[in-house]
Amino acid sequence: MPRALVSVYDKDGIDDFARGVAELGWTLVSSGGTAAHLEGLGLDVTPVEEVTGAPEMLGGRVKTLHPRIHGGILARRDIPEDMEALAALEIETFELVCVNLYPFTSVAGQRGVTELEVVEMIDVGGPSMLRAAAKNFAHVAVVTSPSQYERVLALLRDDALDVDARRELAREAFAVSAAYDASIAAWFAETERFPERLMISLEKVTDLSYGENPHQAAAYYREVGARRDLLSRVEQLGGKELSYNNLGDLEGARRVIREFELPAVVIVKHANPCGVAVAGTIAEAWERALEADPVSAFGCVAIVNRHVDGALGRRLAEHFIEVLLAPSYDDDAIAALREKKSLRILADGERRRETPGERDYRRVLGGLLVQDRDSDVDDRESMELACGTLTEEQWGDLLFAWRVCKHVSSNAIVLARELRTVGVGAGQMSRVDSVRIAVEKARAHGHELAGAVLAGDAFFPFADGPQLALDAGIAAIIQPGGSRRDAEVLAAVEAAGAAMVLTGRRHFRH
Repeated sequence: MPRALVSVYDKDGIDDFARGVAELGWTLVSSGGTAAHLEGLGLDVTPVEEVTGAPEMLGGRVKTLHPRIHGGILARRDIPEDMEALAALEIETFELVCVNLYPFTSVAGQRGVTELEVVEMIDVGGPSMLRAAAKNFAHVAVVTSPSQYERVLALLRDDALDVDARRELAREAFAVSAAYDASIAAWFAETERFPERLMISLEKVTDLSYGENPHQAAAYYREVGARRDLLSRVEQLGGKELSYNNLGDLEGARRVIREFELPAVVIVKHANPCGVAVAGTIAEAWERALEADPVSAFGCVAIVNRHVDGALGRRLAEHFIEVLLAPSYDDDAIAALREKKSLRILADGERRRETPGERDYRRVLGGLLVQDRDSDVDDRESMELACGTLTEEQWGDLLFAWRVCKHVSSNAIVLARELRTVGVGAGQMSRVDSVRIAVEKARAHGHELAGAVLAGDAFFPFADGPQLALDAGIAAIIQPGGSRRDAEVLAAVEAAGAAMVLTGRRHFRH
């Protein structure tokens, strides 16, 4: 009679799975709480301590770490010496091991949890059994997740749990084990900014229709143990499936919207903000953000940080939006938005700001570039007014533009007026070209530049870029400074009767 070793922390689905295995004539061997749970179902269960001849000890830390357990899992049935060794010690084999692990990541991610509580969630016996069974997949099936129960039970019933199926289960088991260890290693390394070995464990959230282009396959993965992710607490209320590009633009938009507490709208195209506005109401913010660059906003991702009522929902539905994210919606708004069959309507239940300490990764040949995320909010008190004078309104526009500029691809130039972007120059190899593009965009959409402000993500190497903006009517500039030609730039600004603020910090985003 084949034996199944069952030891699970997560009892979800185990009732039907264990009952199904027992009905097929298998002997169930189990430990601790799992044994008590299965016995409570009326199933005949052999306790692990009856197999090992030793009681649980150290508060349950040692239960299955025993030769009578691991010998029964690891023995190679086609090696006579292995089977002779088992016979000599009267050890029986296991043909199936069903294990899921202590919930280390969920406990470690809780607020206020103690180190002792986290350490107790480091499973030792579970991974040992899991890895042993996976190593011996030629003879043993390993089950690691409730999501596998139905599939494995069906294979058992059809007598189809062959070596190929067991090999696939082993692959999944080693992935579970590796991710589990990576999460533990990452927790221990939290006190180090850049540890010698950086463990990143990812789990798939969903397949995507395709990547940046239709010939590229794609999927979305979340970092195991992360307190939040791009789609955490996000509910899709309508529209097509999210695509790779949708998610990339959504990430860009979410980074910008976090900069503002007042009613704000962010419109993003190709990961760059093309319209951002803050206003007294969210409806007004939408109109102002859309007017910033209505041409680029066609087929955009848009985020609003306030509730969407019916009137705003109908207004939003008039424009071609690929993805819309808001905290909540009226029923009337949902009805209007769902008329646009392709519009992906997302409700954001997440209220926390960006998680501190997150890293950014960029794939390069054979590895990753890793850096701190540029998430700090720059303080006005740390900035220097290098020349000219500023009204409070101009200060507000400069700080607004500076916050948006941080999220525009370098070389980044943002023109703003009355807490709204009016021109954005992004991703150019030359800073003067970025200024030229921003000015041309503003003029093309009828925006008045006299009295507007400019933010640049890095210093101006020459005075030509600022001069273009000053000639267009820009009244104030905010930029990091630090160029060898700062004096020339300052002279150009002073000659135009404008003001300039130096931040001392740049915000490249390549």
